[in-house]
Amino acid sequence: MDGTDETDAERRRRRARFLRDLAEARELRDRVQPRRVKVARLRHAMRMRTFRW
Repeated sequence: MDGTDETDAERRRRRARFLRDLAEARELRDRVQPRRVKVARLRHAMRMRTFRW
């Protein structure tokens, strides 16, 4: 399988669309489950604080 016929521009465009859809889905989920999102955000912040790069 070769993806050589696909240009960088097409790949970037598809990636941008994917990231946009992903952000949109995350936003929708955040609206539907605000409490879970808050907990997840706190947990993520704690993980980022304890983890050293």
